[in-house]
Amino acid sequence: MRARQLGINIGLGMPGEFNAITDVPGVRVGHSTICEERSGKLVRTGVTLVQPRAGSAREQPCFAGCHVLNGNGDATGLEWIREAGLLTTPLAITNTHSVGAVRDALVAEERAQAGDSVYWCMPVVMETYDGVLNDIWGQHVGPAEVAEALADARSGAVAEGPVGGGTGMICHEFKGGIGTASRRLPAEQGGWTVGALVQANHGMRRELRVDGYPVGRLLGEIESPFAEHGTPGMGSIVVILATDAPLLPHQCQRLAQRASIGIARTGGGTEDASGDIFLAFATGNCDLPPADYGRKDLPFSTPLEMVNNDHISPLFLGAAEAVEEAIINAVLAGQEMVSADERRVPALDGDTLLGALRTLGWR
Repeated sequence: MRARQLGINIGLGMPGEFNAITDVPGVRVGHSTICEERSGKLVRTGVTLVQPRAGSAREQPCFAGCHVLNGNGDATGLEWIREAGLLTTPLAITNTHSVGAVRDALVAEERAQAGDSVYWCMPVVMETYDGVLNDIWGQHVGPAEVAEALADARSGAVAEGPVGGGTGMICHEFKGGIGTASRRLPAEQGGWTVGALVQANHGMRRELRVDGYPVGRLLGEIESPFAEHGTPGMGSIVVILATDAPLLPHQCQRLAQRASIGIARTGGGTEDASGDIFLAFATGNCDLPPADYGRKDLPFSTPLEMVNNDHISPLFLGAAEAVEEAIINAVLAGQEMVSADERRVPALDGDTLLGALRTLGWR
């Protein structure tokens, strides 16, 4: 069940058709999931991939920006985003120890498409830690999984919870993982769409809030995977935001910052051990020159559009609401798992959440 299926309508904005990042035209999401035993080890991991355009990101770059709320994490490719403001590759999310393998696999895929072109690429790969539920030292994600996620990338509804990179993640001491949501602005506010995709692996149970209600305070009787080992809140959240608004790079950075608000509204964003890294890209400028830096036929200048700052606030609000709802969707899509050392990671079912909300006076 997703939040809206339970009648939990977070915020004031309206979602797009799928209430997903794929409501932004051209954006596609694919997963590759590993959930099996290998050589006596429990493997629960994978990779989730976001294609920013209907075609090749190298041929149709997007303006992009990024923001780090807390840097206890890692991501490749962000320095060039900060410098040039351009996204020229797919985006991938996986576990901490598989970042390099996924990055190398994306480079190899790009090279296979390059033909005789001479250029370079720096894929964006983000991570969160799944070592409680997954044999993270085994580094099980590789070229085959990246190829599978690329082949799986599609528009429409997005699988959530324990899939792809989110397979082994824990959120607010419940099973977490991938979540998504979107907001579509009314015509008088531009009519644009902003969508969010999160890999939620963060947060403490007692801090969990849903639609503003501190439900986590009522859920302490449910067993925590950190009752005897580890520290609640250890983990991370990464966020990808997409919009079809014509934003410039510095505006994308400003949009990325608003992911912090959605995380805070659900009770996260205050942990030293959390890597909270966000990236936003905008597809509204469709005629940016290809990222083939050896070409001599590129124009000296490119006409651009931008959203007037006097009209950008609804996009900020939509981004915050979409991130907030995406986190709740990630938790509600969770399925109980047991770790190799027999720690139970419970799922948060809809009836339990609704009971806590009603106890607190919701509706």
